[in-house]
Amino acid sequence: MSVREAPIEVITRGERRRIWTPEQKRDIVMESLEPGGSPSAVARRHGIGSGLLYTWRRQMVEGQLKALPVPPSFVPVAALPDGGGTVAEGPTPQAASSAVLPDDTAARIEIVLPDGVTVRVGAAVEEAALRRVLAALGRR
Repeated sequence: MSVREAPIEVITRGERRRIWTPEQKRDIVMESLEPGGSPSAVARRHGIGSGLLYTWRRQMVEGQLKALPVPPSFVPVAALPDGGGTVAEGPTPQAASSAVLPDDTAARIEIVLPDGVTVRVGAAVEEAALRRVLAALGRR
């Protein structure tokens, strides 16, 4: 009498694994971080799983997936008197800009980073604390 073994099922993929460059990963992650965007929709648009996208996002936050370095640039800083006025835009959209803005009770400092993140702090902020915040944002 012969004993039959259970059949073995072999599953193969229809396509090979794609290899994404760090620049492509960064671009996809940055697209998924845009305001009002949906990470799942971005993943579908690029043909990747949402789990992979969230892995890349985590890697970027942890510094394993580096964003392209943006060379530092200097732009005019304007102190506005009480009552307002307008702040001149920086020379290029990618340039970092800073402006001192008035508030009802105390002066505020607004720093717009090259990736669009805006940091607003009181004028009396401790330099060391501000450096730590900016360093953490630079590692994203």
